[in-house]
Amino acid sequence: MTATKKDIISRLQKDILLWQGFTPPPSGTAGFVGLGPVEAAFPNGVFPTGAIHEFLSPEPEQAAASGGFIGGLLNGLMQHGGACLWIGVGRTLFPPALKTFGVEPDRIIFIDLHREKDVLWAMEEALKCEGLAAVIGELREISFTQSRRLQLAVEQSRVTGFILRSDPRKLSTTACTARWKITPLPSELEGDMPGIGFPRWNVELLKVRNGNPGNWKMEWSAGRFMEVQENVGEEVLVVEERMAG
Repeated sequence: MTATKKDIISRLQKDILLWQGFTPPPSGTAGFVGLGPVEAAFPNGVFPTGAIHEFLSPEPEQAAASGGFIGGLLNGLMQHGGACLWIGVGRTLFPPALKTFGVEPDRIIFIDLHREKDVLWAMEEALKCEGLAAVIGELREISFTQSRRLQLAVEQSRVTGFILRSDPRKLSTTACTARWKITPLPSELEGDMPGIGFPRWNVELLKVRNGNPGNWKMEWSAGRFMEVQENVGEEVLVVEERMAG
């Protein structure tokens, strides 16, 4: 392919992103959530904010792993202020555990409701509030219409939303920008050091609008995400430095 054709295709891709509501990332925003190679899978190479992210967690351990992974994302999203709302009907998250990911629990407002339809209503209303950094909603299922309402809300406020689907019966189509599946991995200890290792996950980006799905092994250490790579039977940590915002 000639350079001219590549330039035309590149311009068309950027135009399509603009038509679909994606705006070019502001200077200095690349890598601000510290996901390293994962961020290259997204349009413009930047983690999508002002969008709805869907996490599939059919098992309790996957729900716990997704909560921890989201905690790491909140570390970046909340750097410039703003509170976060965590909405659900059966909260299992232990708030002090968020300190592991550099998030102070008193900046999270937990809303415990009795019915899932109330969770959807509260989440939609919260996503319209521009002063929030993020909104997390715990749901068993969500329809395309319901997810579309949430997506329309964030397109105006630019708040980032996360849906934790704890019991998805089928992978129905949603309007979410990205669909994730986070699975816990055994941690590793250095040498003969006592205690437990750092949190590790197998991160699957199952679907991403205008992006490239993929699979990565990640660890949370030293206040950032790190990619875990296997090299001749040994695991090597490749540190993906968070770019200054």
